[in-house]
Amino acid sequence: MSSSNPTARADGVPRAATGAHTDNLVNLTDHGRRWRTVTAVVPTLNERENLEWLLPRLYANEELDEIVIVDGESTDGTRELAGSYEQDSLEPGPHPVVRVISQPPRGKGAAMREGLAAATGDMVIMLDADGSMDPEEFAAFLALLRRGFQFVKGTRYGCGGGSDDLTGLRRLGNRALTWLANRLYRQHWTDLCYGYVAMHREAVERLRLRSTGFEIETEMCVNAVRAGLRIAEIASHETERRHGVSNLNTWRDGWRVLRTMIRLRFAGPLDPERGTATQLPAAEHLSPGTFATSVPGAAASALASASPEETVPDHVRLSWRSAALSRTGTE
Repeated sequence: MSSSNPTARADGVPRAATGAHTDNLVNLTDHGRRWRTVTAVVPTLNERENLEWLLPRLYANEELDEIVIVDGESTDGTRELAGSYEQDSLEPGPHPVVRVISQPPRGKGAAMREGLAAATGDMVIMLDADGSMDPEEFAAFLALLRRGFQFVKGTRYGCGGGSDDLTGLRRLGNRALTWLANRLYRQHWTDLCYGYVAMHREAVERLRLRSTGFEIETEMCVNAVRAGLRIAEIASHETERRHGVSNLNTWRDGWRVLRTMIRLRFAGPLDPERGTATQLPAAEHLSPGTFATSVPGAAASALASASPEETVPDHVRLSWRSAALSRTGTE
């Protein structure tokens, strides 16, 4: 919702006149608006110093309508800092609504799942609380969602991307896991273990996330394939965490990523209706406005015999395997 007028909303109504952005919150599911609404989900655990840098930037970001902060019972004042922004959301001004959720510290995956369940925006962006992911990159992620992609993942290895935080061991492990994931799921990803992700809210339920730890990032990616979502990668630059020490354990979490990736590969595709594995799946592959040349022969023959009005469908139903093979992973 970027605009040269800082008080203007995409629907033409002055944001300051809505009396605290609560009008946007009421209409978060109104798909008739020109621009869909956006929620940022931030899992936290004792990240007060980092949130002092991140929250003002999120609060001033004109792309956002809502910020959901999931706090794992922090003891350093994280909850109190986030709560101060939650209270400010009740005042008039061109800023997003802030919601703070507390839960026992069960892991990053559990916090992200809680935040995704609470998000009410039409599009959801997930980022870490350590200040390593720049909110200025939101526009690039959202642009791809608005083009029709359903799941957009950041990559530190794309043109313009990079990392100031990866150690040599973590870099080697990430490349090995990404290589294996590409062969198991027939993708062309460049960065598997990076949690800067955006998706349409309707895609959240289709992912059927279960992980509680850092392996949630891998589960999101592979389940996006299993669910037949249209996937894209976008370059992102990761800086060092600004304060404190990461809770990531290279060996423990690397093993959990590997185990999750292999287990889900043999669990079969996700049924979009029930979210369970099925022997006869049908994944949705969005066509970019014209008939895709990667559609299998049987489907092509059926379309060739259809009436002229049906020969350029909005979407084509493919089997999960065909849909996976037809995507490059970067589109």
